[in-house]
Amino acid sequence: MEPGRLLVGNAGILVTRVLYEKANQDKKFLVVDGGMNDLIRPSLYNAYHTIVPVVQRANGQPEITLDVVGPICESGDFLAKDRSLPCCWPGDLLAVLSAGAYGFAMASNYNARPRVPEVMVNGDQFAVVRARETYEDLIRGEIIPTWF
Repeated sequence: MEPGRLLVGNAGILVTRVLYEKANQDKKFLVVDGGMNDLIRPSLYNAYHTIVPVVQRANGQPEITLDVVGPICESGDFLAKDRSLPCCWPGDLLAVLSAGAYGFAMASNYNARPRVPEVMVNGDQFAVVRARETYEDLIRGEIIPTWF
């Protein structure tokens, strides 16, 4: 039994912004600003996370099958493969569901990417409970030797 996962796994989401869509001969890709460093579970062990638009558009929106990928340009940088989603446009927000138990705990600074902020929501109230990291945060402990 995993009480942490049971209690908070479905309570957390990762919100990511659509950057653009691209395609090759075989596949379509939806490139978003969230990557494998933010939510490693799909890449690490093929975990399935439902992905939905934050703002639902009118009914009748066509769906398209594609891979939802991050901006890191690695074969493992994906949030979903062969997923059917409503058409999205640059700037749209997507919610990657069930990211609460291990999303941030497994996040990293891979490829010099600062970790995302954590926001707690209670009804119509919200608060940033962990600030977004900055590049200065990433290099804070580094020192250039005086003999360099």
